[in-house]
Amino acid sequence: MTRPVVCTTVEQMRDTLDTHVSRGVSSVGLFPTMGALHEGHLRIARTARDENDLVVVSVFVNPLQFGPNEDFDSYPRQLERDIAALADCGVDVVFAPSTEQMYPGGVPVISVTSGRAGSLLEGATRPGHFDGALTVVNKLFMIIQPGPGIAFRAYFGEKDAQQLLLMQRMVRDFNHRVHIRPVPIVRSDEGLALSSRNQYLSADDAAHALVLNRTLRAVAAGELTLEQGRSAIDGEPGVRLDYLVTVDPDTLAETSPRAGALALAAAWVGPTRLIDNMKI
Repeated sequence: MTRPVVCTTVEQMRDTLDTHVSRGVSSVGLFPTMGALHEGHLRIARTARDENDLVVVSVFVNPLQFGPNEDFDSYPRQLERDIAALADCGVDVVFAPSTEQMYPGGVPVISVTSGRAGSLLEGATRPGHFDGALTVVNKLFMIIQPGPGIAFRAYFGEKDAQQLLLMQRMVRDFNHRVHIRPVPIVRSDEGLALSSRNQYLSADDAAHALVLNRTLRAVAAGELTLEQGRSAIDGEPGVRLDYLVTVDPDTLAETSPRAGALALAAAWVGPTRLIDNMKI
């Protein structure tokens, strides 16, 4: 497959986009990532390829999404490997800016805030995480927006359910000309939701991590109550529960396990924090 065009500056990205627009593309798909791509990411990239004339994947480890004790410095960075994988998916452009390109002069003075919905669940454990995610994606929308008359789609995995809801809300609140396209969770054969952080797991950790999927399935099927599910996760060796709740998928308001609700779980497996969810 042809190697994607790699843009490392905002100016390069905009010039490349303008060139493609001048050639008459009718749709642009954007898939924002932090790299360390796995099969779940590549499934999303292939979905974007199937649905758009031009596909742009951003690869940027966003410092605003990491707290002071999180894994920003150790987060896996493997750009050349990611580019090769994206070439196999038919991606046209990889936007891989430096931190200085995305945030000239340091931390931005003006940023997006995620409000109350961003302070719950993941936001309670990782304060500021969603503000950082929304801020960088808002910038990506402004950089890559192809203009009137061209369909613009942005792709997000359903594994990060709270992030997906907040992105949808930001698009509505800011009147962005972009359609948010959710893509279903990709799992290993054993049921573990694929994540860049899975590579931190030892073989034993990976086996114990399956308790998340197993418990979510049981709660969704009505075989376990939420309290029983919490005990099951916390009782798994090497696993420490953060939360297991069922929520309204449109508001994140907690609700009883019922048809249409979303069951969300987060836990530390060894030193690694994992999230998962399942529709009921």
